[in-house]
Amino acid sequence: MLQEIRISEIRDFQIGSAFGLAAGDGAMAFLEEQGLGFDVGIGRVPIVCGASLFDLELGSFEVRPDKAMGYEACRAAFSGAEPLCGNVGAGTGATVGKLHNTRDMMKCGLGIYAARVGEILCGAVVAVNALGDVVDYDTGEILAGLLAEDHRGFADTWQCLYREMEQVRDLWSGNTTIGCIITNARLDKAQCRKAAAVAHNAFAKTLSPAHATADGDTIYVMASGKKDVLPDAFHALAVEVMGRAVNRAALSAKPAYGLMAASDFRK
Repeated sequence: MLQEIRISEIRDFQIGSAFGLAAGDGAMAFLEEQGLGFDVGIGRVPIVCGASLFDLELGSFEVRPDKAMGYEACRAAFSGAEPLCGNVGAGTGATVGKLHNTRDMMKCGLGIYAARVGEILCGAVVAVNALGDVVDYDTGEILAGLLAEDHRGFADTWQCLYREMEQVRDLWSGNTTIGCIITNARLDKAQCRKAAAVAHNAFAKTLSPAHATADGDTIYVMASGKKDVLPDAFHALAVEVMGRAVNRAALSAKPAYGLMAASDFRK
């Protein structure tokens, strides 16, 4: 049976728009100090890949993640402390419900969820910055998203799309939901790629709609190779863990920048 755990128990991995990619330099610097990276004979080169979400429409355009922040994030991760969710990190400027541009959107954030089944550990970290709504993994209830005109409830992006079927226009393109699955399972490169593809089913269950043409959704998978696993069984676990992380991103977000959050409807 699935048992929720703290993300910091998965110790094999220590975890602004494109301007924020500079944080990757800090991560490389820290990992090099730890002697971690790809051995090229004369030293080790940490391979740090990254993706960015567009959140420059909120706050100050000049305030961006930098190398020092990337370094500090890695240092804090190696300390074993449990990371925060909500309006932090990549979730600082994350928003959802942008079918009508930014007029009726809501604040979202960073979500983290981890669980174990037997000896297999699986965690998900996701910054939810979607065009559509966030819906409950179990019930399908809208948690955050496109607000109704009076901002007292939800407009339901899916139904709005039906009503606006023939209203040809450009959608707000400042979206992207970016996540990572981390596990102690033994998966090769091809199996990690397959797991990442299947994990997008979590977006299909918790984002309504998922994978809009104005979204740039991305999921990475990192596997330490400690425990043998049936790949399809792991896929099921990865989908649930990622789905619950998406929900936590919405439920942990706080009102900010004049925007409402899910907590405004759950008092």
